[in-house]
Amino acid sequence: MIFPLPEIAAVLVLFLAARSSVGRRTINLAQQKISHLLDRAENPVEALDLSYQKQLEALQQVRRGVAEVVTSEKRLEMQAAQLRQSQVKLQGQAKLAVEQGKDDLARLALTRAQAADAQLQSLDQQVQQLKEQEQKLQITAQRLQARVEAFRTQKDTLKAQYSAAQASARIGETVTGISSDMTDVNLMLERAQDKTSQMQARAAAIDQLVSSGTLDALGSGGGDDIDRQLQAVSGDAAVEAQLHQLRQEVLGAPADAPHLGAPERPPDSSNKGG
Repeated sequence: MIFPLPEIAAVLVLFLAARSSVGRRTINLAQQKISHLLDRAENPVEALDLSYQKQLEALQQVRRGVAEVVTSEKRLEMQAAQLRQSQVKLQGQAKLAVEQGKDDLARLALTRAQAADAQLQSLDQQVQQLKEQEQKLQITAQRLQARVEAFRTQKDTLKAQYSAAQASARIGETVTGISSDMTDVNLMLERAQDKTSQMQARAAAIDQLVSSGTLDALGSGGGDDIDRQLQAVSGDAAVEAQLHQLRQEVLGAPADAPHLGAPERPPDSSNKGG
C-alpha cells in the first residue's frame, strides 16, 4: 500500500512534534489540519453507499449461513432415515435368524440394530440443534433485513437532502460570484459615468468658446508680428474716427473741430471779396 505524501508528512510532523517542547500544541494543530482535510475529502453519499453495501454483504453472509445450516440439517436427516431403514432391516434379520435357530446371527443383527439406534439418537440431537440454529439465523436474517431496508430508506432520504443542500450551495456560490461581478460592473459604470461627465463638461466648454468667438480669434493666425501690430493700429484709428463722429452727432461738437479720418472741406466761394 502506497501512502500519499501529505499523510506521510503529517505522520512525520506528529512524530517530531511529540519530541519537542511544543509537541502538544503542534499535535493539536496537525490533528485539526488532518481532520479538516478528511472532512473535505469525505463524500457523505459515497460513505452512505459503502455502509449500505457492507450491510448487504452481512445480510448475504447470514443467508449463506442459513443455507449451510439447512443443507447440513438435510444431510443428517437423510443419514437418520438410512439408519432407520437399516435398523428395521437388522431387526427383521434378527427375527429371521431366531426362527431358523441361529442365535449368533440374531445376536449380531440386534447388536448392529442397537448401534444404529445410538447413532440415530445422536443424529436426531444434531438435527434438533441445527434446527434451533436455523431458527436463530432466520430471526437474525429477518432483523438484519428490516435494518437494511430501514437504512436504505434513510440513506435515500439523506442522499436527497445532501443533493438538495449541495445544489443550494452551488446556487449560493453562483449568486455570490454574480454579486462580485456586479460589484465590478458597478465600478465600471461609475468610471464610465465620470468619464462621460468629463467629456460633457469639455464639450460644453468648447461650445462656449465657439459661441464667444474665442476659438475663431485663436484660429486666425495669418501674417507675422508686424502685420498684426499694423492691423491693430489701423483698427484703433478707425475706432477713434467713429468715436469722434459719434460725439459730433450727439454732443454737437464745433464744426471747425478736427475730424479725424474725414476729408477737409474746401473754402466757401460766397465769402470771397466780402
